[in-house]
Amino acid sequence: MPKGEGKLIAQNKKAHHDYFIEETYEAGLVLQGTEIKSIRAGKVNLKDSFAKVEKGEVFLHNMHISPYEQGNRYNHDPLRTRKLLLHRREINKLIGYTKEQGYTLVPLKLYIKDGFAKLLLGVGKGKKKYDKREDMKKKEAQREVERAFRERQK
Repeated sequence: MPKGEGKLIAQNKKAHHDYFIEETYEAGLVLQGTEIKSIRAGKVNLKDSFAKVEKGEVFLHNMHISPYEQGNRYNHDPLRTRKLLLHRREINKLIGYTKEQGYTLVPLKLYIKDGFAKLLLGVGKGKKKYDKREDMKKKEAQREVERAFRERQK
């Protein structure tokens, strides 16, 4: 199965709006106890999350996984920092990217692949306000073309 495919759990739609995504990596997640049950139930939010390379390892910050209802005392902290599992050469590439000015690591999708939770991590360069406006204009023009095409076919 290619990277980025599997049962989609959560998606960071704002990432494509705020960043030019140049490269993507598939990473595994180190989870505790009932976190996988909450992920399978779809109780995940990627909105304000980001990844950092610290001491040769990649960590995911601010990803919210809601506590599992039947978890009682075995539940976890919803916003804890989670380690991402990547190959050494991928981590070295990410270190190189993040040393460059303006690049950041943005989680794009969280999905289940072959029974394991995977995160699609993108290397993004921040968009300026005029770039965002330009993208919105392109999308609006594309919608107009599709709308006119549909009306013509009726």
